[in-house]
Amino acid sequence: MSEFFEAIWQGEGVGDGGDLDEALQAYLVVKPEDGDWPQAWAAASIKPHVERFASFDAYLDNADPLERIDVTAEMIIDALAQLPT
Repeated sequence: MSEFFEAIWQGEGVGDGGDLDEALQAYLVVKPEDGDWPQAWAAASIKPHVERFASFDAYLDNADPLERIDVTAEMIIDALAQLPT
């Protein structure tokens, strides 16, 4: 089984992925209207992070995440830059 990642924004899951970059790209759904990720990140009362699970099944079984990866604005910007335009 492969790992599973869930992107968290303001304490809520906003998307997921099979790898970290894919999970980071899920932040597109909460993209600030002005596109200013550093400002949105700084204003977030709960800092964004990605939770890593052993597998999708572990996630579905409500297992505790193996790791919490703190996300920076730069990580989001870099991941979104990889998306096709």
